[in-house]
Amino acid sequence: MKPEPMLREVKVEEAIGMRLAHDLTQIVPGEFKGRLFKKGHVVSETDIPALLSIGKEHIYTLALQPGYLHEDDAAERMARAAAGDRLTFTEPHEGKVSLRAATRGLAVVDRSFVDEVNAIEHVVFSTVLDRTVVDERQTLASTRVIPLVVEEDIVRRVEEAASKRGAAPIGVKPFRPLKVGVVTTGSEVFKGRITDKFGPIVREKVANFGSEVIEQRFAPDESDAIVGEIRYFLERQADLILVTGGMSVDPDDRTPGAIKQAGARIVSYGTPMLPGSMLMMAYIGDIPIMGLPGCVMHDPYTSFDVLLPRVCAGERIERHEITALGYGGLHHC
Repeated sequence: MKPEPMLREVKVEEAIGMRLAHDLTQIVPGEFKGRLFKKGHVVSETDIPALLSIGKEHIYTLALQPGYLHEDDAAERMARAAAGDRLTFTEPHEGKVSLRAATRGLAVVDRSFVDEVNAIEHVVFSTVLDRTVVDERQTLASTRVIPLVVEEDIVRRVEEAASKRGAAPIGVKPFRPLKVGVVTTGSEVFKGRITDKFGPIVREKVANFGSEVIEQRFAPDESDAIVGEIRYFLERQADLILVTGGMSVDPDDRTPGAIKQAGARIVSYGTPMLPGSMLMMAYIGDIPIMGLPGCVMHDPYTSFDVLLPRVCAGERIERHEITALGYGGLHHC
């Protein structure tokens, strides 16, 4: 049997001195959409024209019964249940609470959690994509319930879905400052026939995540020379080694073989993403080595731009993550 109604409908003209049960929104097409009156606002005589102007001839007052939550309280509990490290909370606004990044970093979003809780009736949990780069104060997730009043058991189900996971479903991984070594291959660059275009672009991209190119060295299209430069950066204790150029199937392109010859474990030579399909991801011990194809010089977004922030956030890239780049990985025709 359903409980007695908790919402009491009152004519606006009779509501003077009563508290609003929920936020009231004003919409001026093309100009404004936002909260006109906040939940708990005590209605005064001067508010009547404004309420009528947004089409409110009646308002709700609220008397919660045991086992029920107001939408604001429900949203706050769901947000806190899902929140991990480096997040802040907004105050409830029109029944919604948002989680925002407390620092720049990589968004961590457990899609299985998001799917599970959105399958619960009346629950809304909306997020950015997992592994999205987020700036400080950027919103990662927002949550609310659909009704003004909801059974507490629904919120408990969200809390249980979050607590049963080994890690918080929503969080931010900060970027680590890495020492990056760059080996630029190609006899045409090594011999000064053309000007290197990789260096400035790579420096800018790694600096965007708080890292620094400690040195750029040049090597001809000779495997032993490339191997020697890779080992040079290992001795300098670089945190990441980028080998640019020479990644195609042309006979003069020796970079993939040289990376392997240097002792690297190859995660993948090739990615199912365009542009950037010829990228190589490898490791020597714990040091990531990436072979960068020529498209990094001229395309604004490639597989390098997907994987670099993950590496800078301390993630180890495995084969299944490379494979997953194909879905949604077409960025030009």
